[in-house]
Amino acid sequence: MADVAGVAGVSHQTVSRVLNGLPNVREGTRERVLEAIDQLGYRRNRAARALVTARTSTIGILTVGSEFFGPQSTVLAVEAAARARGYFVSVTSLERYDADSALVALNHLVDQGVDGVVVVAPLELVTEAIDDAALSLPMVVVAARPDVPAADPVQYVFVDQRSGARQATDHLLGLGHRRIVHVSGPVGWFDAAERLRGWRESMAAAGCDAVEAAAGDWFAASGFEVGTRLARQVSAGEATAVFAANDYLAIGLLRAFWEAGLSVPDDVSVVGFDDLQSSAFFIPALTTVRQPFAEVGRTALAALLDGADAPGAPHVLTPSLVVRGSTGAPRAS
Repeated sequence: MADVAGVAGVSHQTVSRVLNGLPNVREGTRERVLEAIDQLGYRRNRAARALVTARTSTIGILTVGSEFFGPQSTVLAVEAAARARGYFVSVTSLERYDADSALVALNHLVDQGVDGVVVVAPLELVTEAIDDAALSLPMVVVAARPDVPAADPVQYVFVDQRSGARQATDHLLGLGHRRIVHVSGPVGWFDAAERLRGWRESMAAAGCDAVEAAAGDWFAASGFEVGTRLARQVSAGEATAVFAANDYLAIGLLRAFWEAGLSVPDDVSVVGFDDLQSSAFFIPALTTVRQPFAEVGRTALAALLDGADAPGAPHVLTPSLVVRGSTGAPRAS
């Protein structure tokens, strides 16, 4: 900073004001300082700055494994939002999906001196661990938790999973389907539970029986396994449509129905959730529910940096239905 000040002909306090974007610096002076920074190739010593400010300009992100599309899309969105505001991120993932692993990961981030933590691990056991830890640093959790305590200092940001499930189910009901099976996600995940609830609510409102087929996880192989059983129900007229808890499960269903000689959507309609980049290129293109991941990332970071002292109601974002070729009216009985 002293070198920059010497080249620009200003005090080091002026250089500091320019670097921190503070007012009361003339535009001509600011330009001279920035030119000197470029000339000298100056880079801030963030370690030294952290000693002075007690802030590291680093955000911690706790997440699940990289194989999960929704959480990882959210992590990338948070990282992009943090970078746009001049923050670094430190990412750690859970070794196991239990409370002990969550506490170890959280303490790992705390030990790094992060300024706050965004948790992108929508698991009931993880939120329980966060409640028990009662950490003093700012924290935002991206999870569709339906029972957030009113006085909880932790802020919640999430997409309305229940609304997305209702949109998917109502779309199928609107096409004339009444025997709609839901291939549900794993137990213990907020997103899976909320999508299940939304489907049940729409089915109940329509006076239809709710038949669930539990997949046990989020992966295409499980969707295929469930699909081989559902193919028999479709052939017997016991099901005309399937709402899958995510697009990977829907991929497995499409393959199982194809192998069983069933046509989608002529014999059975399929709806997914998430809108993978490849979903528009499946055969047929998949009707699905799109989540606004970029908006989730921006909202989560803003809640962490700007709303840490004013926790309140969760920040809830709305998903949207994307209608493609995998859904149509049921065959006439």
